[in-house]
Amino acid sequence: MNPRPKLSLPASAQRAEKRRDRPPVRGPGSAPRSRALPKAPPPAPAAPPAAARPKPSPAPSDPDALPRLSKRISELGLASRREADEWIARGWVSVDGVVVSELGTRVHPGQRITIDPAARQQQAQRVTVLLHKPVGYVSGQAEDGYQPAVTLVTPQNHWSGDRSRVRFAREHLRGLAPAGRLDIDSVGLLVLTQDGRVAKQLIGHDSEIDKEYLVRVQYGDHAGAPRDRFPAADLQRLNHGLSLDGQPLLPAKVWWQNEDQLRFVLREGRKRQIRRMCEAVGLKVIGLKRIRIGRVLLGDLPPGQWRYLGPDERF
Repeated sequence: MNPRPKLSLPASAQRAEKRRDRPPVRGPGSAPRSRALPKAPPPAPAAPPAAARPKPSPAPSDPDALPRLSKRISELGLASRREADEWIARGWVSVDGVVVSELGTRVHPGQRITIDPAARQQQAQRVTVLLHKPVGYVSGQAEDGYQPAVTLVTPQNHWSGDRSRVRFAREHLRGLAPAGRLDIDSVGLLVLTQDGRVAKQLIGHDSEIDKEYLVRVQYGDHAGAPRDRFPAADLQRLNHGLSLDGQPLLPAKVWWQNEDQLRFVLREGRKRQIRRMCEAVGLKVIGLKRIRIGRVLLGDLPPGQWRYLGPDERF
């Protein structure tokens, strides 16, 4: 049996077949073909260098550099330092859950301070008295034979126009102290308080409560109205530009109330400040009356009488 003859492809078909079997030829710089991959997400922004990050303040290495507990309580506005010492001595203060009863204990600013409800209750019962101080009484302790203004706080001198509804009790005199001063020859609104928070608000070093005064003055030896002859430049100095004891005074507000009376609004209370300010510009003070402290007015309160600060009143 004869074998079947072998079929052959045409020459053009054979050349095409050989090209398919050959690997593709690529140029010297060409890369192998590959399927397109999805784009990678952009890299996250680099974290700032450690030097740029804020660092917590390190705790003082010297324990004596830490504030005392009573000072910290005062800074938080919870009580005065004297009141805080009383609470500590009674065991009414805890630091991080531990009762502290030793005076002078120092604390870190970040520690948690809690106050016993008994202290809050006692604080709520403390009173503030508004007195119209007359001439001849000193604000604080008795001196040179003059009586302190607190001796005027009696049931007989309690103003009948008091609308606070607080009834006088002898306990209200315990620890009642002036929050500010008025000279012996000055009159007007004087605050006496048992509440350390009120005292700190009025006479603390960071107090911003302003006080208003009416001041009757005389200019030189002339009997006429001083407003007509007093230089405008000196009035400007009363507002800003004077110093006492080498220290510049804070800006004040001073203007003429009438022909012989000035109105002062001050945010500080140095000893005999208004009288010394007037002396510096050639004015002599004939009379001085405080009529306002913050938002509390002297109003119709008669000289020598007093009333309670009402529950709805704030300085």
